[in-house]
This record gives sequence, C-alpha cells and structure tokens, in this order.
Amino acid sequence: MVSISGFTIVRNATVLDFPIEASIRSVLPAVDEFVVNVGVSEDDTLERVRAIGDPRIRIIESTWDRSIGPAMLARETDRAREACNTSWGIYIQADEVLEDGGAAMIAEAIARHDTDESIEGLLVDYIHFYGGFDSTATNRTWYRRETRALRLGAAHQVHSYRDAQGFRVGPEDRRIRCAQSGATMNHYGWARPAWALAAKRREDLEIYPWRKAQDAARPLLPWIPGIRRFRGAHPAVLADWIAERAQGERLVAPFRWEGHHVSLALSGIVEQLTGWRPFEYRNYVMV
Repeated sequence: MVSISGFTIVRNATVLDFPIEASIRSVLPAVDEFVVNVGVSEDDTLERVRAIGDPRIRIIESTWDRSIGPAMLARETDRAREACNTSWGIYIQADEVLEDGGAAMIAEAIARHDTDESIEGLLVDYIHFYGGFDSTATNRTWYRRETRALRLGAAHQVHSYRDAQGFRVGPEDRRIRCAQSGATMNHYGWARPAWALAAKRREDLEIYPWRKAQDAARPLLPWIPGIRRFRGAHPAVLADWIAERAQGERLVAPFRWEGHHVSLALSGIVEQLTGWRPFEYRNYVMV
C-alpha cells in the first residue's frame, strides 16, 4: 500500500473566513498523516486546527515572512511539504474542499500510477465559486485543473511555484508531468461574505503591494464574462459552513463591459464549441 500525506498552510482562518476544518476533513480519508503549517495569526486559527482532533494531524507553527511577497506562499507550502513522511502527498489550500469521495479517487489514482516514474503528480478538476454558492467563474483566467497530488522526497525535486497555485520540478522550474485523478476540487475563495472578501483584499495588498492602484476603484467582485449557475451539490463536510453563510447581499458588481472582456468572451465561445481553451496557463504537462 502506498503511503500518503496531506498537507496545507493556513493563517488567519477566522479573519479571512476559511473553511479550514472542511478542507482538512475532505482529504483525511486518503492519508496516513496530515501536516498543517499554521502561521502566527491574529485569531483562533491554531485552536481551530487543534480542535479537529484527528491523531493524524501534525501542526507546524511558523512565522511567515510577508516581505518576500507571493513567494511567501510557496515557501510556506514547501515547509509543509518537506515535513511529510510519506512517498506521496495531497495538497489542499485553505479555501478548497474536495468533492465527496474525491480523496478516495485520488488515493486510487496514486496506487495506479505509483510504479510509473514518468508520472510526478496528479491533477484535479476545479469548480471556482464566484459571488456565492450557486454561481461559478469559468473564463480562461480561472484554471480548469491543477496539481494536487505529487511525489514527495528530495529526489523528485517537486516544489511549490510562485504564489503556490501549483508545482514545478527542479531548479529550472520544469512543468510537472501529471495524469488526471478524476477528482474535483471546489474552490470557495471568492464565494465568501463581503466582509471576508474585504479582509482578503487587505491581506492581498500586503503580499501584492503593486495592486494598490488597480484595486482602489475596483469592486470586491467585478462582473466578468463566464459566470454560470451551479446546480450541483456541495461537499457534505461543508454543509454547516455554507448554511451559516446564506447570503442575501449582492456580491458581484453590476454588468460592466470592459475592453479585456472581449478576448475572454471569444475564448469562452471557442472552448464551448471545441473543448479547447486558448492561451490556457498550465503549471503541468499531461502524460
């Protein structure tokens, strides 16, 4: 049997309204251990992680250096990854939750590909919720897939890349070679209440200070092409979190067509007709 770790990073989970308990619990069915890098926080994040109460959870307490910008996120992700004691790891971010049964699907895919050294990681498909729990963002600025399972150990040289969206390999940052897992990850970072989105913007401006001029007049959630209705089910581990955040407020700003929307709309039409997404950014190569 292949040994598997889960790992994540989190800081200010309450201030930023992260569903950290659900994120971790969605991965636990597949893992032998779960490493959580908890940054020094202004709230009860550490207590919340401890309260999950699963003996497989191992906490690393750390101080994150925000002076290095978005590279901080990759550095802290690698700190958690390097603390894992297994041959494979499943990574999840604090605003992500695997679909019901997703952990088992990833574990089964790891078992299938473990002996094939050409496979360095596994992809999950993404649903990006935007402005609430019943609408999603689908244009090409939102990644369709990303690496969320990967081989561990120094020999494989897999590391977190840039702002920790995905992973690359070696000092040359080669794209990681991946197979598909068949699992789906739900991303709730842009579905949180307005107060949490405002807190996220304040936090982001410390990490990405060059955005200050751009964000000054920008709504928290501007209208974008490709917003679609979601009619599926949310993961069971997230039911209470969603129920507590039934939103009556309008989070997405009113329709406003901007110049850069033209290319997004056109690429969306191409994708609907052909399945091909023009100019898609990928951290990986599918094998």
